[in-house]
Amino acid sequence: MDLLNTLVDKGLRRELPSREEALAVLATSDDELLDVVAAAGKVRRQWFGRRVKLNYLVNLKSGLCPEDCSYCSQRLGSTAGILKYTWLKPDEASQAAAAGVAGGAKRVCLVASGRGPTDRDVDRVGKTIEAIKEQNEGVEVCACLGLLSDGQAEKLREAGADAYNHNLNTSEGTYGEITTTHTYADRVDTVQKAHAAGLSACSGLIAGMGESDEDLVDVVYALRELDSDSVPVNFLIPFEGTPLAKEWNLTPQRCLRILAMVRFVCPDVEVRIAGGREVHLRSMQPLALHIANSIFLGDYLTSEGQAGQTDLDMIADAGFEVESAGTTTLPAHRADALAAAGAGTGAGAVAAGGCGSAASAGCGSHAEAGGGCGPCGGHASGPVGAEPVAAEADVPAQVSADASGARTDLVAVRRRGTGTDLAPNA
Repeated sequence: MDLLNTLVDKGLRRELPSREEALAVLATSDDELLDVVAAAGKVRRQWFGRRVKLNYLVNLKSGLCPEDCSYCSQRLGSTAGILKYTWLKPDEASQAAAAGVAGGAKRVCLVASGRGPTDRDVDRVGKTIEAIKEQNEGVEVCACLGLLSDGQAEKLREAGADAYNHNLNTSEGTYGEITTTHTYADRVDTVQKAHAAGLSACSGLIAGMGESDEDLVDVVYALRELDSDSVPVNFLIPFEGTPLAKEWNLTPQRCLRILAMVRFVCPDVEVRIAGGREVHLRSMQPLALHIANSIFLGDYLTSEGQAGQTDLDMIADAGFEVESAGTTTLPAHRADALAAAGAGTGAGAVAAGGCGSAASAGCGSHAEAGGGCGPCGGHASGPVGAEPVAAEADVPAQVSADASGARTDLVAVRRRGTGTDLAPNA
């Protein structure tokens, strides 16, 4: 296809495709799907070879959020049967992080529910970052705490954070339909604060909330303009007890087209398959690795992922390799720019753990697709020992598809790992 040849050429030059070209990717037929994946794969291999970066989630504080994000199981008024607990202690969080690193994770994502941190919260997370880095040599740490106030990104940077994660989630034009307690501009401001502080900015989207193709292209172009390094692509997990519980709009083919469009618009950024991949990509997950170069290992914030060993087997079987701790994720031009930005803040170089496109490309993640403030995975470890607050009784997973063919049986509320006395999945 002339379209795909053009997009590959532009991707190899880090040139922005036109909006019409991006929309055309989303409009391709199932007969053309493998050609789309192959074309996006050429761009992916140019900048990242066959490496897959593993990320691991530590949920520092779960539930009890005052925001009304419609996709989120931790939202104000949610009746989803998730665990609710207050802040983990630094040693508890470090223990959880060590489990992920043992499973091959290169980056640990520290997530806390809520509108945004207080200065005391930032100090608390700073101590957690220090504990994790003392016990896990070479690990990258990304914080995901919500909207940042002035000076907080700098404090996190000084404490040793490498990145900050905050998603745009959807287009500016439709943001008000998803969330009313804060604005799209608030999210943009937080990503910009992280970037200005010398942190690697991580910001992404959630697909499957009823948005149009134009909305998807709008948010991905906005992510590129923010010049962030990492773009998590979440696929909505429609939790019962949330306003979007009945939104089953995705197929594996649709997910692959969305990932390909993101890769073409942000050719040299870390494109991460985040929340919802098991639910919506299902048996097509290995194909997605030809487009994306990063995944979360194991479980997510409030939902179960597939077993960590299954993730590792999938990567090997598809002919890819897990990215080692000593490998720089970003292409050299972006890694050098990120290091220079970190040095410019007086805090030293930032770990090159993200990705993005030359003049502008970007990403970061705050809200997990249907699960809260950021996606990530887990690896087996001993009990973490946080005291659950108002934890609800176990809720069995649904076991049948509805009339639309939605795989509701794949949506399982997370009942293990951080914040429980059960070892996490991986």
